[in-house]
Formats: sequence, structure tokens, C-alpha cells
Amino acid sequence: MNPFHFTQGSLPLLVSIPHAGTELTPDVEAGLSEAARGLPDTDWHIPLLYDFVRDLGASVLIGRYSRFVVDLNRPPDNQPLYTSATTGLFPETLFDGTPTFAPGKTPDDTARQGYIDQIWQPYHQQIQQELARLKAQHGYALLFDAHSIASEIPRLFDGRLPDINIGTNDGASCTPAMSAALEAVCAAQNDYSWVINGRFKGGYITRAYGQPQQQIEAVQLELAQLNYMDETPPYAWQQARAARLQNVLKALIHAMLAQAKPQ
Repeated sequence: MNPFHFTQGSLPLLVSIPHAGTELTPDVEAGLSEAARGLPDTDWHIPLLYDFVRDLGASVLIGRYSRFVVDLNRPPDNQPLYTSATTGLFPETLFDGTPTFAPGKTPDDTARQGYIDQIWQPYHQQIQQELARLKAQHGYALLFDAHSIASEIPRLFDGRLPDINIGTNDGASCTPAMSAALEAVCAAQNDYSWVINGRFKGGYITRAYGQPQQQIEAVQLELAQLNYMDETPPYAWQQARAARLQNVLKALIHAMLAQAKPQ
């Protein structure tokens, strides 16, 4: 099975959605713990939440496999991205610390190398190819990495997460002007709390491909899920909440496009 869905657009923007996938390999499906079988750490409904970007003309890349198979937003050498608690290329625990796999059921190294070769690598090759195409066509390229997470996970962060968490790798993945444009959108509204480079500074995708000196700017947005869905199973989509949040998401996307436009 193709490890991702890809739609090519006309704008100089690629929206990456690496953690919405729910497909499992046979080894992973057979080995998951009871707590993991409901795929609780999925970025539920993110493709639907950002469906408007297709109409705008953005390219969209969506991973099909669960992060429990392989995490597309972690480096292939599995080096940790944060000094605080986190999960790796092959998550051994859920976000709450519960084991991902039943005892003795973890996929072996050979299987996991196959997941890198057949799932992780193709996704990143597609990012690289599309960013190169966009830059060749427009002179620059933008990457927006879209994520979500439960608003309260004590193991990962204290208290409730801000609603909107923008990550620019501490300013290294985009220009100061781009960061300021996104901050201005957040500051202009009063419905949602927000932070830039707080607990989530950007994962591997943002850090690897955000190269503003090479005319490629990347931003990660981690959303608190309660603003568009129920955070408990069956993780239902909430249309009224989602529509309200989309107003801010559209403003952020438009600001990103406007700021990057050659003057």
C-alpha cells in the first residue's frame, strides 16, 4: 500500500500531516497492548480540519500509517528531539507512559528497518521532491507541518496546553518576519491561547526542512484537540468548534503566504 496520500497544488505551500494515519502492519497490530489498540495518540481529524487548504491550492501530504508503526516526525537515527519526556521513532510507550506493546510483542529490528525503508523514507522523499518543485517554480517554498494533541498530558507538560502551539525551532526554521506575521495573527484574536516555541518547538520535519537561508521556510502547528473534537473515545469531530478554529487556521495560512510573497 502507498504509505501516503499526496495531492499536488498550485501554491508555493506544502501542508504535511504525518500523524493522522491509522493503518497498521500485521506485526504491529498483533503486538499492541490493550491500551494502544484504540490508537490514542493519533492526530485525529487533522486532514478534515485542514481540508480548506486544498481549495486554496496548497499541496497536501498525509501519512497513512500509525505513528505506532514508525513516527514520520522523528529522525531516522532516533535521536531525541526534546530533553523532556517524549516518544521516539518507534514509540515504546503511549504519551501517558503506558507500554505501546504487550510483553514480548515488540516488532524486531528487521521489521522496523523495513518500516523505515518502506514508510518513513518515501514520505520524506515526497517532502523533498515537492519542496524542490515548489522552489523551482516559485523561487521559494513553504512547509506547514500540522499536528494535534490532547490538551492535558501530565507526563509531557504541566497543566493544560495552550490552544495554538507554533514551533519554528527557536527561530531557525523560518525568517523573523514570518514568525512575526504568525504571532500577529494570534495576538489579534482572543478566542484561543497561544505560544511560539513553547513545549513544542517543531519536530524532525520542521527542523530538517526549514532552511530560510535557502528560501525554504517551515513551521509546525500543534493544536489542542479539545478545540475541534472530543478528546476521549470515540474521538468525535465537533463541527461547530472546528469551524470556529478554522477561522484562525485560515488566517495563519494566509499570513504565511502573504509574508513569503516576493516583495
